[in-house]
Amino acid sequence: MSKFSDPVLPLPFYPGTKPRFHAMVKPTGAVCNLNCTYCYYLHKEQLLRGDSKFRISDEILEAHIRQYIEAQRGDEVVFSWQGGEPTLLGVGFFEKVIALEKKYQRPGLNIENDLQTNGTLLNDDWYSFLRHDKFLVGLSIDGPQELHDRFRVNKGGQPTFDKVFAAGQQLQRHEIPFNTLTVVNRVNAKKPLDVYRFLSRELGPRQLQFIPCVEPKVFTTTAPQKWGPATLPMQDSPAAHPGNPDSVVTDWSVDPDDWGYFLCKVWDDWYRRDYGKVHVNLFETAVAQWMGLDSQVCVLSEFCGKGVALEHDGSVYACDHYVYPEYKLGNISEKHISRMVFSEGQKKFGFAKRDDLPQQCCECQHGFACNGECPKNRLIRTRDGQPGLNYLCSGLQKFWHHIDPDMKDILQRVERAGAPRNLPTFRV
Repeated sequence: MSKFSDPVLPLPFYPGTKPRFHAMVKPTGAVCNLNCTYCYYLHKEQLLRGDSKFRISDEILEAHIRQYIEAQRGDEVVFSWQGGEPTLLGVGFFEKVIALEKKYQRPGLNIENDLQTNGTLLNDDWYSFLRHDKFLVGLSIDGPQELHDRFRVNKGGQPTFDKVFAAGQQLQRHEIPFNTLTVVNRVNAKKPLDVYRFLSRELGPRQLQFIPCVEPKVFTTTAPQKWGPATLPMQDSPAAHPGNPDSVVTDWSVDPDDWGYFLCKVWDDWYRRDYGKVHVNLFETAVAQWMGLDSQVCVLSEFCGKGVALEHDGSVYACDHYVYPEYKLGNISEKHISRMVFSEGQKKFGFAKRDDLPQQCCECQHGFACNGECPKNRLIRTRDGQPGLNYLCSGLQKFWHHIDPDMKDILQRVERAGAPRNLPTFRV
């Protein structure tokens, strides 16, 4: 049997669910044509260095596409291509991807592709391909020019806004669906309406995704949750905020209180003007969770572990933010990807998100909406010294309290419309 032939699938990961998962593919590893100050992935070029040229081989590519399709038990498979910058590989690479997907596609199976890009390399050939093969594009942009160019620069330190904005306009012109991905950092967090109104009214993506920038100072050398508990700062201390000499995070990380401010201001504008018209990832999932439904985003889910990262050399890691040797699950050239995702070690990793919450989180009235947020951000200690509190806690608390009255209004609308709803409960 070939080392690439191991299709045996395990039992479902969570009770009552189908054995489905999501893999984010890094076909160029960490290689990128930009040098964004806050990028959490560029340093992987040194961390993962070997004899690789940081380009996925044809053998690894085909193995992934075959295994990934074999492993999914629904009627749809979504391939996600990220980096680094995946467009460095050129259109020809993705034409090969499409051909391989068709080769292994089962009857009745719908295959979708999404591509996360900085947009600077897109051209007419790309637009023609993306439209023809129906890719959903994620465009990284941090707001209007002065905010975007603060951190998103090229290798020469030059601004990138003009090229990125032009790419967004071309995606619109070619009727290619796209989302924006905005990293909310220490600077643009203070101008929430400038960011939101620019994205929603000048660029007009299908969905807006806001990602808080939270990077511990040791992120290039120390894997998440491998910090010594005694080194974590206490909640409300100066070290639990950026801009202090002893801060636990980088200077460009968002301040937790500013993150709450950003979300509250954007929510108010969205709820007043754009409710039902503009889709914001964190707001959509908040509405769902207040209705008693599951989170639509992994960072606010009760569990994690079903969203892995596949590096260019075939190595599989527990999560996109856990691409460190300590969290390597194996390699698809040696083991089927499904065996790694549903392994006992990865199950333990996934359930730890719930099981390792500090008591303060378990007693929180908005725990159902937060679930401790992403474990990689659990950088501080509670006021009574318990480790594992999320760095963003104060901002998230501010946001949950702020939107609660609007949520009651939304639930009343749902009830009047006759739709069923469940009151949320926080399972601990």
